[in-house]
Amino acid sequence: MGLELVLIIIGALLMVLNISRYMMFLRTTRDVLSAGKLRDRIWKYLALVLLVFFLIGYLSIAIFSKPDLMMALILFGGSIFVAIVLTLLFNLMQTAKERSIDIAEVLVGVIDARDPNLNGHSRHVQEITMLFYKYLPLSLRKEMNPVSLEYAALMHDVGKLGVPESILNKPAKLTEEEWDVMRKHPKIGTKILDPLKTFRHISDWIEYHHERPDGKGYYKIPYEKIPLAARVIAIADTYSAITMRRSYKSPKSHDEAMQIISEVAGTQLDKELVKIFLTIPKNELLKCIPEEVKY
Repeated sequence: MGLELVLIIIGALLMVLNISRYMMFLRTTRDVLSAGKLRDRIWKYLALVLLVFFLIGYLSIAIFSKPDLMMALILFGGSIFVAIVLTLLFNLMQTAKERSIDIAEVLVGVIDARDPNLNGHSRHVQEITMLFYKYLPLSLRKEMNPVSLEYAALMHDVGKLGVPESILNKPAKLTEEEWDVMRKHPKIGTKILDPLKTFRHISDWIEYHHERPDGKGYYKIPYEKIPLAARVIAIADTYSAITMRRSYKSPKSHDEAMQIISEVAGTQLDKELVKIFLTIPKNELLKCIPEEVKY
């Protein structure tokens, strides 16, 4: 086997790896940050078709032709070039996502500043949700994009921007009329995020995070219509609310929170998801507490 053929075979193998990496990249671009428009998705899949076409070209030349050293070097270099471009693309996308979540956290900090009772609650729910996600079985994780889930958890209370501060900052339990206003915050949140078209596929996750399996949630949505992600966020939200200090109540311990959550499984919270949540080690849940949360 000549050097030319060896270089082309190595180049073909590298192209197989490039195609595999690119397909993995396509699966990770179905979230609120990188889903893109239909035109963008067409370009993405056209690039995949071209990569496959190039691979076929490598194999055809290796099998049916007698390439010289220059052609072999060009093909080998081409596969390396594609690998470098893909690596840069992946790194840029990851950096963009990290910067975007940082900006979102700053915006959520503005929400928390309006309501002393939140005190880092949104960040807390975000951390718990993503920890919870790791403990879900693969069959459930496949139903939710982790980046989209992280944003939905972080932004679940964004609708409180539309709730009067007199209600948010009230140092006592709310009246029924005030609760009617408070219950509107999930819908307000989806309206705030509506201009962001890529967020629309997670709007139900945010709007329905206060719905219950027994149908007694904010909007009385039937259990079968509550998205899985909303049910996951509801458990994280409940744990955070129980263990956080509020102006009208002291925080409860981790063990007390887990006991309360187990008691409302099947009525307020998804029974099967609660079973999974209860298996998360105590020390891992306690690590989710943001620095700004005061106990």
